[in-house]
Amino acid sequence: MTAPLVWLLEGEPWVVYRTRRDLLRQDEQEATVCAARRAMLEDGRIKALLGELREHPDAILSSHKSAGQPFRKLNVLADLGMVATDPGMEPIIDNVLAHQSREGPFQLPMMISPAHGGTGTATLAWALCDAPLLVRALACYGLGEEPRVQAAARYLVGFGQDYGYPCVVSKELGSFRGPGRKHDPCPYATLVMLKMMIAFPSLLDSVEAHAAAECLLRLWHERRTQHPYMFYMGTDFCALKVPFVWYDLLHVLEVLSQCTWLQADPRLQDMGGILRGKADSEGRFTADSVWMAWKDWEFGQKKQPSRWLTLLAWRILQRLI
Repeated sequence: MTAPLVWLLEGEPWVVYRTRRDLLRQDEQEATVCAARRAMLEDGRIKALLGELREHPDAILSSHKSAGQPFRKLNVLADLGMVATDPGMEPIIDNVLAHQSREGPFQLPMMISPAHGGTGTATLAWALCDAPLLVRALACYGLGEEPRVQAAARYLVGFGQDYGYPCVVSKELGSFRGPGRKHDPCPYATLVMLKMMIAFPSLLDSVEAHAAAECLLRLWHERRTQHPYMFYMGTDFCALKVPFVWYDLLHVLEVLSQCTWLQADPRLQDMGGILRGKADSEGRFTADSVWMAWKDWEFGQKKQPSRWLTLLAWRILQRLI
């Protein structure tokens, strides 16, 4: 079975662009790649997404699982391949940089109820399930060497333990902590911290990155008995769903498959086998579940194969060969 390249190259501009860059390994300066990228930047859907982030950059975060939050959209732009110099990106990036905490991580407006250890009022704060994704997005835009971005990354990496990453929040959120034991790894925080570290060449092979990767693989291997912070790796976990938002098979594979030292790990190959088994006879993939915030996009439906999902799946599978 091979990737359905002809079919992918008939897709939306961002599918064509990333197919040429990631599957065909074409250079950024090649004429066909440049044409696909120009078409992506001119697409009405991309312009609308940029407009939303300019007009409503600070929606109050009440659930980290919400797929429509601005910081989620920032990471979708990073996944598509947007960079800091693209039209419309500057004010969006400036808004993120303007909300840097004294410790280093960038803040979001949040509201945690007193019942969950918060104050019940909106405040600028950060948590280890959102702060790494803001840093990762900025690094993907080409700002990985920017001192403020570097400071945020260094501070967050420092929370690493030999078992992965715990649940950590800024002081503004009071005593809030997820539903788990204090010294358990938070699977999601560990996942997004590793995702952030991958965006920095200097952190990719770090002790903290290795520990985070091993934590995720160990949780997969022990998935029938270990469920820290109530994260399970069963049927729902294995449902294909994009964009990358929560703790699921495709998201975990997207991150772990970029850790080159894991390529032959049988636990990772086991996960890859589940993904491979979801392809149809033509090598295409169909979503098992959708995020309603993205229902108007090509990948936000379950009725037919999705080119964007298929591209992401084949990118993972190529790394695992």
